[in-house]
Amino acid sequence: MHISTLTGPAPQPRTRTRARTRARPGAVVLAAAVALVGAGVALAPATPATATTAQTTTGTTTTETTTETPTGTTTETGAGTGLRFGAETSAGASLRPGTGTGTGAGAASPVDLDALFIGAHPDDEAFTLSTLGQWNEDHDVRTGVVTVTRGEGGGNAVGPEEGPALGLLREAEERSAVGKAGVTEVFNLDDVDFYYTVSAPLTDQVWGGDTLEKVVRLVRMTRPEILLTMDPAPTPGNHGNHQEAARLAIEAFYAAADPKAFPHQLSREGLRPFAPARLLTGGARGTSRTGPDCASTFRPANAAQNVFGVWSGRPSPSRGKSWAAVEREAQRTYASQGWAGFPDVPTDPAQLGCDFFTQVDARVPFPEPGSPAAAAPTSVLDGALTRPNGTAPLGTQLSLHTSTFDVRPGTPYTVEVTVKAPAREPLGRSSVALRVPEGWQVSPATPTGTTRTDASAPTDSRSSTPSPAAPESSTPASPTGTAPSASLGRLAAGRTGSASFTVTPPSQATLGRARIAATLTTERGGGYTDRQVEVVRSVRAAQQPLPQVAQYEQWTGEVGVPQLRGLVPPVLALPSAGTRQVGVLVTNVSDTPASGTVQVTLPPGFTADRTEASYTGLAAGATTTLPFTVTNSDPTLKTSNEGGDYAYTITTTGEDGATITRPALELVPATSVPQASATPTVDGAETDGEYGGPALNISRLWEGTGCSSAADCSGTAKLTWREDTLYVLVHVQDDVLGTRLAASDCKRHWRTDAVEVTLDPRGTSENTSTTFKTAVLPVTAEGPPCHLRDADNRQGPGEQTAPGMRVASKVSAGQYTVEMSIPMEILPGAIDPAHLGLNILVYDSDTQDRTGQTRIGWSTWGGVQGDPYRWGVATVPGYQPPPDRPTTPPNPIIPDTALSSLDSPQSLEQSVRVNVPPSGPAAPASRTGRAIAASPSPTRDAVKVTLRSTSRGEAHLFVRDDQGTAGTRVVTISTKGTTTVTVPLTRALGSRPVVVAGWQAPGGGTTASQVTVR
Repeated sequence: MHISTLTGPAPQPRTRTRARTRARPGAVVLAAAVALVGAGVALAPATPATATTAQTTTGTTTTETTTETPTGTTTETGAGTGLRFGAETSAGASLRPGTGTGTGAGAASPVDLDALFIGAHPDDEAFTLSTLGQWNEDHDVRTGVVTVTRGEGGGNAVGPEEGPALGLLREAEERSAVGKAGVTEVFNLDDVDFYYTVSAPLTDQVWGGDTLEKVVRLVRMTRPEILLTMDPAPTPGNHGNHQEAARLAIEAFYAAADPKAFPHQLSREGLRPFAPARLLTGGARGTSRTGPDCASTFRPANAAQNVFGVWSGRPSPSRGKSWAAVEREAQRTYASQGWAGFPDVPTDPAQLGCDFFTQVDARVPFPEPGSPAAAAPTSVLDGALTRPNGTAPLGTQLSLHTSTFDVRPGTPYTVEVTVKAPAREPLGRSSVALRVPEGWQVSPATPTGTTRTDASAPTDSRSSTPSPAAPESSTPASPTGTAPSASLGRLAAGRTGSASFTVTPPSQATLGRARIAATLTTERGGGYTDRQVEVVRSVRAAQQPLPQVAQYEQWTGEVGVPQLRGLVPPVLALPSAGTRQVGVLVTNVSDTPASGTVQVTLPPGFTADRTEASYTGLAAGATTTLPFTVTNSDPTLKTSNEGGDYAYTITTTGEDGATITRPALELVPATSVPQASATPTVDGAETDGEYGGPALNISRLWEGTGCSSAADCSGTAKLTWREDTLYVLVHVQDDVLGTRLAASDCKRHWRTDAVEVTLDPRGTSENTSTTFKTAVLPVTAEGPPCHLRDADNRQGPGEQTAPGMRVASKVSAGQYTVEMSIPMEILPGAIDPAHLGLNILVYDSDTQDRTGQTRIGWSTWGGVQGDPYRWGVATVPGYQPPPDRPTTPPNPIIPDTALSSLDSPQSLEQSVRVNVPPSGPAAPASRTGRAIAASPSPTRDAVKVTLRSTSRGEAHLFVRDDQGTAGTRVVTISTKGTTTVTVPLTRALGSRPVVVAGWQAPGGGTTASQVTVR
C-alpha cells in the first residue's frame, strides 16, 4: 500500500481544452495501455422496428402499453454505412503498427461502442442496467462501462480482502453484473478509491491530472454515440467521486471532439477527434407515475429540461422476466457491498418505474419533449443510433446556440441554428424554424448560408461562430406564437447550413428557465433540438454558496454548460441559538452601472442585525457582497433532518424590477463541553461527577431503516475535557449486536455496530480531509473493543493514526457503553474553543452478514459523515490550545490502494479481446514486449513463457484456465530480445490454459498479449 501526502490547495476547475498535467500525488502514474490483439468485434445489424402505442382508458385512469412491430424505425449501424455520427479513426487502421500478439494476429481497430457509461466505482452503473439490457436485446446497442476506480476503498461484506485484492473482487463482480445486461466491456482507469467524500475538489486533487486524458482517449478510441454518466452537482449526500466522474464525462464530451485537447493523442497515438452525439446524466429531478406510462407522465422540476425515461417493467423475451428483475439479479452480484440480500422487485408491472436520463447536450436531432417519441424506449438512442419514421438520416447534425445564457426582458439576443448533412447522404432542400415561448418576439431570420465542411469535424453546439457562406433565402419573421423559419437551400452530403434569429423576451417575461427550440425540415426527414436560457433581471442576488457549490458553479461556466448551474438548493448552516454572518452576493448582469436594495425576510425564530441593505453604482458584470448577521433567537426550533431547514426570502430591487430568491438556513444542534473537575477514568462506565455536561440525544435517524423502538437502537452521549484531552462517553441501546469483526479487521466500521466521533477543529472544513474522525467497535471477535480513523486527515488503525487515544467499552444484554479519550494534540490543528465542529454517529447492525441497517446520531442529514458544515457545533469554555499549535491543518495522508490494470488478468484479457488499452497509451513499437509461446514444465508445476521485447521493461504474467488464475509472476526484463520466464503454479492446470501477459515499458505505456499453453 502506498501512502500519498496531498500538498497544495485543491485544484481549480478545468477548462475543457487544457491538458491536465498534475500527477497523482504520491503515486507512480503509469501511462499504461495495451497494444491489442485479435479481430475487433463487428456490430450485428439491428432488427428494424417501430414503436406503436395502444391506449386503454378505464374510468379516469389512462395506461399506455408499448409494443414493437418490425416496420418503420431503423437502427443503422455497421462499418461503411457513413451513418455513424462523429469523427472516427480510419476503418481497420492499427493504432500502433507492428504490435501484434502471441496469437500471430496483427493489431486491429479498437472495439466500436454505441454507448459508454462513465462512473466512479463498480456498481455505479447498477441502476441503469435494465435500460442497457433493453437497448442491447432490442437494438444490438453495444455499451461499455468506464469505472474510474475499482472501489478498493469500499466495504467488504464477504471476506477480508481490501486494497488491490478487493479491487480484483469488485472488478469481477462488476463484469458479472453488467454481463447480465449484455455489457461485456468494462474499462478501469486505475485511480484510487480513497474513502467516502462528498467533495469533488478533493476527488480531483487525489485522482490527479491524467484522468480526463484517459477518459478522452477512451472516447476517441471506442467512438460511442451516447455518453451516459452520473450527477455532477454537489447535491446533499452526492458522493464526490460520482460528481467528479460525471464532470470528467461532461468535459470529455467536448474535449474528445476538440483537436486542441490532448493533441499528442492525435500526433503520436494515431487517434482522431470524435464527437459523441448525445450526453445524458442518470436520474432526474421531478415526479412520475410508475407503470408503463412512467416516461410520459414524468414532470421535471425544471420544465425546460429534457428528461427521457425507459420503463424497467418491459419483459425480456430471452430471459422470461422483466428487465427490472434482470437488473435486480445483476445488483445482487455486488455481494461485497452487501447487495446480495436486495429484495425482489414487484411482480406487478404497474409498480415498476422508469430509468430516467437528463440530457445535458446533443449534437444531433432528438425527440421533442411531450411527443410519443420522447416516451419511447429508444428516446435516448433516437437521432444517434436509431431513426424513427419521418426523421432525418442518422449522421445529421443539428444544434442551436444562443449568444447568451442569461437573457433579460426587453433585451434582444441572437439564436443560431446549424445543420450538417451526413457525410455520405444529402438532405436535399432544408429549412429550420424557431420556437420561442408565448409572447417572445423573433426578428426576420438570416440564413448564413451553406458550406462544405470536413464531414469528420463536428459542429460545437456551444460555438457562436457562424458558418461562412452567402445567404440563399430567408423567410420574414412570423407573428408571435408561430414558428419563424429560414430556408437553408439544398444541403448536399457533408454540407453545413445555418440561420441566425434575433429573439426578444417581452418586458414582463416570466423569470427563470425557458426553452428555445428549433425544428428541421428536409426532403429526407425532420428533426428537433432545443436549448435552455434563463430570464433574469439586470441585477440578481443569491445567498453566499458553500465552497463546493461555488466551485461547481465556476466549473459550469468554464466548461460551457450553464444549463447545469443552479441545481443545488442554496443553504448555510447555523448552530441552534447561535449567530453567523450571511452574505448576499449581488451581481450586475447588465451592461450599465446599477443601484438598488436587498431585503431579507427571515422566518419566525430568526433575527438579523438589519433587514435591508443598499448597493450603489455596481459596475456592469461586477459582484458585491452585502453582509447580514443572523441569529437563531428561538433555541426550541427543530434541528437537523427533523425539520431543521428554514427557508427565507431575499428580495432584490433594481431599476427594472424585483427578483425573489428562496434560500434556506439549516439549524444544527449545539452544545457546550464543560471542564472536568478530575481526570475521567476511561473504563467504559460513568461515575458520579465524571461528565458534568448535558446528555446529547443521538437517536435521530440519518440513513437506513428506522429503529423499531428505543430498545432496537437509541443512544445518548456526554463530553468533557481536562487539560489537553477530550473525553467522550456514549451509551447505546441495542437489542441485537452485529458481526463481531476480528481485531485485524477493525476497519470500515459501517459493516457492524460502531460509534463514530467526528471533530472539525476550526469548524470551517470543506471536506473531511482536514478533520479528525474516529470510530470504535464496542466488541471484536477476540472480545475487547478496537478503534480506527476513517475518511479524515490520516485514516488507518487507531494505534498508528491516533497515538495516545484510549478506548474502553462495556457490553451487556441490550446495550453497550463506549468511552474514549482523545488527546487534542492529535487533531489536525488547534481547535477553536468557540466553534468546534462535532458529531456523534451510531452505526447499527442486527445481522451477521457484515452489513448495517440503521444509522442514528446527533446532527443528522443524509451523507452527514462527509459533510463537516452539517455537523453540530460545540463550545469549549475555559480551554485554550497551546500557543505554538498550528491552526492550519497538515496536508492529508491518503492511502493509495489502487490496483493497476497490469495486475488484473481480467483487464488484460479484455484488452486483448477488444483492442483497447487500459488507462493509457500503448507502448511504442521500440519499447514493447509480448508473450509468443508457453508450455508446461516437465514436472507440470510451472509454465515456461517465452517473451519477445524490443527494449527492457516489466512483464506481468498470469497463467489462466477455466478455473481462474493458476499462477502469476512479475519479472523485470533487462535487455531486448527473447527471454524465457518460469511461472510457478499454485495448482494443477485445468482446461483451456493460456498465458496473459501485460508489459510495462520504460517511460510509460504497455502492451498486452495472450498465448495458449501447449
